[in-house]
Amino acid sequence: MTKQTWEAPKLADILDEISFTLANLAGPETVRALIDKALSRNISVSEILEKGLRAGLQQVGAKYEAGEYFLAELLFAASIIDEVMQFIGPKLDAEAAQKKGTVLLGTVRGDMHDIGKNIFKMMAIAAGFEVQDLNVDVDPELFVQESKRIEPDILGLSCLLTTALSEIGVVIVMLNESKIRDQVKVLIGGNAVTKEFAREVGADAAALNAIEGVDFCRGAVM
Repeated sequence: MTKQTWEAPKLADILDEISFTLANLAGPETVRALIDKALSRNISVSEILEKGLRAGLQQVGAKYEAGEYFLAELLFAASIIDEVMQFIGPKLDAEAAQKKGTVLLGTVRGDMHDIGKNIFKMMAIAAGFEVQDLNVDVDPELFVQESKRIEPDILGLSCLLTTALSEIGVVIVMLNESKIRDQVKVLIGGNAVTKEFAREVGADAAALNAIEGVDFCRGAVM
């Protein structure tokens, strides 16, 4: 997949332009230029994430489900997000001056996916949370160990693969055995999770998207 050279049409809103451009895979340079333009208009990073990048990724997902995009397009969209994250990450830190709470985050053992986790991470930072990211393929023991050390308000467990879904239950059992389960809210997310599964394993909530996840975190620290 190579980046496209055309320009997005002049839409009514710069955030719509960001969304449109990402959804049509115009490349990281084009998306970054539009983000620069949005920032120059004093649009917050959190708005750019929610109404621009997230909306664009939703369109990518819809195109994939409709058979318009395939794996190559999904991977290219992921590479755009990775590059854009490197650009706006420091701006998130500057915007979120007052920390609202701490989130410990990671993708469970056996799963190497991190796109959704990283989007949630960006949006949580933008919302004022300190986020400690353990990355991917995280052993249950490490989740428990770091929960004891950091004492986060929320433990976020990400899982895209159904084959790794049972790892979420393993982490929660180990939190109970370590007698720290009642000290942290457990939020699960990713394509493999459902609300019903969250109830079955004893998680506090399942987020079906990054916005829902951040909303839960806000409520958890109120």
